[in-house]
Amino acid sequence: MKTGIIGYGSMGRMMLWKFSEAGNVSRQDLYVSNRTPDKVQEAIGIAQITTNTELAQNADMIFVCVRPVDLKHVIEEIADTVSQDALVVSLNGSVSFDSMHKVIDCRMAKVIPSLTAEIGRSQTLVCFDEGVEQDKKDALTELLKCIGDVIELPEDEMGMGSELVSCMPGFIASIFDVICNSAEGHTDIPRDMIVKMVLSTISATGDLMLSKDMTFDEVVTRVATKGGITEEGTRVVYEGFPKTADLLFEKTLEKRRLTTERAEKIFSGQ
Repeated sequence: MKTGIIGYGSMGRMMLWKFSEAGNVSRQDLYVSNRTPDKVQEAIGIAQITTNTELAQNADMIFVCVRPVDLKHVIEEIADTVSQDALVVSLNGSVSFDSMHKVIDCRMAKVIPSLTAEIGRSQTLVCFDEGVEQDKKDALTELLKCIGDVIELPEDEMGMGSELVSCMPGFIASIFDVICNSAEGHTDIPRDMIVKMVLSTISATGDLMLSKDMTFDEVVTRVATKGGITEEGTRVVYEGFPKTADLLFEKTLEKRRLTTERAEKIFSGQ
């Protein structure tokens, strides 16, 4: 399947190189375009470098990896050249299918990868517009497997889904940055060693839970013996952290709502 990527920012670049490395798409069937042509010169040899409109004319699957403020302009530019059988895939979850259809008439999907795609362990969200045939759904899902697991959600759940997979590396990093900072005040262990100890334990705990199908409660029970030290620490977490977690989702989901409102106004010409 001929695959095109419009936009060579962090996500566009990552997807281009992952598709190439996986051998999912041959060089002659992989296209890339970018607003600044010089930036994409490093892709010579793994993809055909072209313009947005030329890419849209040739590709069966078109990934649009641009900022929300640029999305309308890009799909307006390619609207008249996209094949009727092509699937346009937006990496922007803020703009609804209904809004995009005001500009372009084609089959559409949305994809939200995670930063962990860089090591092939993304929990990648995907949703499909009405009318997308099963073979196109299967083709997109198969293509995305090279960066990790693929999770299909309805469009109205993509926001919360994004908090749980796309935003979560940032949330996790900030939480454990705070923990490491606090630990520094209680020990002479060097900062870099503290961070390595914590990160390795986080990674191993996640792998343990997934491989053994363990719940969070089961892990806590296994480690926190009655009247012990770990039980004292977990009690503090369960008593104090829920308010922070609730506030985190309240703030991020509200920010997402406002971002969606602004994006919708752009597409409505307001």
